[in-house]
Amino acid sequence: MLSKAKIKEIRSLEIKKIRDELGLFVAEGNKLVADMLHVFKCEYIIAHASWMATQGDIPADELILAEKGDMRKVSFLKSPQDVVAVFRKPSYFLDDANPGSQLVLALDCIQDPGNLGTIVRLADWFGIGHVVCSEDTADIYNPKTVQATMGALAHVKVHYTGLKDYIDRYENSPVYGTFLNGKNIYTEQLASYGIIVMGNEGNGIRPEIASIVKERLYIPSYPPSRETTESLNVAMATAIVCAEFRRVISGY
Repeated sequence: MLSKAKIKEIRSLEIKKIRDELGLFVAEGNKLVADMLHVFKCEYIIAHASWMATQGDIPADELILAEKGDMRKVSFLKSPQDVVAVFRKPSYFLDDANPGSQLVLALDCIQDPGNLGTIVRLADWFGIGHVVCSEDTADIYNPKTVQATMGALAHVKVHYTGLKDYIDRYENSPVYGTFLNGKNIYTEQLASYGIIVMGNEGNGIRPEIASIVKERLYIPSYPPSRETTESLNVAMATAIVCAEFRRVISGY
């Protein structure tokens, strides 16, 4: 039976302060929960009997059978699905995000939860295992952000730290960023390792981070002379940049 205390706790996890205090986050939906079940410790699951019947042995500390109307009480979605799970937040080592041997995405003050979730999903698609975020970037464990990752959170490690200090640690690694006055990304030599910095939705990369970017890249519009929008959405720009890095590295 779903208790009032459980409902209250789940609803409270919409607030970052509570997520941080309890060390918990929420995921919902058949595929999303299934992707995360064998990666993160699951505290408890609320689900319909039909979902539980198809899962076999479910690695959760507690299983709560949802009765009629229960899912609507705990869901953050407009159309509640068959399962809501509460997971324990993982701990990662920032040292593992070493750009000396791999590509790392660095996010400078990304504010929109949907953009952050989409970028993590892109990182997963392009084989980037670590995303390093400035401390004022949106919280990856926001229910909206978790939903937007579409399960990629199970494969990509997301870190929060002082971004300038992180980049300064790896002075021998390439540091790329996108700028309106950068060099055409399609004509530049791109490395198979290093840091790719993506900036804030409205202001781009802040000056203190821009000052330590070594390679300034630009995504040209087509044709160059045509009047167009001022800039791309940060998630769209990340997709283009990551695709071009992987294309060049793969030799396509």
